[in-house]
Amino acid sequence: MSLTPNKVVCITGASRGIGRACALEFAKQGASGLILHYLGDAETEQEVQALTAEVKALGAHVIAVPGDIAALETSKQIVARGVEAFGRIDVLVSNVGICPFADFLAMPLETWERTRQVNLDGTFYIVQAVAQQMSTQVPQGGSLIAISSISGLLGGAQQCHYGPTKAAITNLMQNCAVALGKYGIRANAVLPGTIATDINKEDLKNDAKREYMVNRTLLGRLGNPEDIAGPVVFLASNLARYMTGSSIIVDGGLFVNFQ
Repeated sequence: MSLTPNKVVCITGASRGIGRACALEFAKQGASGLILHYLGDAETEQEVQALTAEVKALGAHVIAVPGDIAALETSKQIVARGVEAFGRIDVLVSNVGICPFADFLAMPLETWERTRQVNLDGTFYIVQAVAQQMSTQVPQGGSLIAISSISGLLGGAQQCHYGPTKAAITNLMQNCAVALGKYGIRANAVLPGTIATDINKEDLKNDAKREYMVNRTLLGRLGNPEDIAGPVVFLASNLARYMTGSSIIVDGGLFVNFQ
């Protein structure tokens, strides 16, 4: 049985990592339309073309929309083109995020501003734009899912810019759940632990750091993007129809491993 049959799903940052894994899983679970956002440079252009071919082979229709998520106009374009192609949006996965690791005392203001603009401002823009569409479409409603992080609950010496944006994203979804419930819109957050993606590829090249992070988990391995895609699809499905304002930690047990 498919979990998301005939759903129209919008995913930001879909060309790689968690976004890519979510796109493929939604297609496998019966989604009929996918709106795939990507940055739009040469590298992500190639990535999204390859992903589009894979998704189409699974039976879903696809449109791809480029743009910097930190720009308000990008979110407007994503929604406009998605509705033009499919008539509605049932699910949003707000996934775009950056983490240029930096020491707090030496962090340039530009690093703080860009991280906030992409992670928090971009999330707000796309969540609001999709929610406005969901509140007016017939039938009304939908599922908003934001990819946050356990970094919003914990500290990291080189994440004094990143962690606060993720804490804010988790709280944003809680507030959106309160604001949007009357429209039949559910809002939830997924908080990954250490997932092997491009966001931490350079950091995890340090063998000692990688071994430490693996040992912190209870399952003895780092996460992969597919580990996050499953919970995301669950939140989008009718199996989670009574879940809103929730925050799901998906980290292999890292957060609870105090000792």
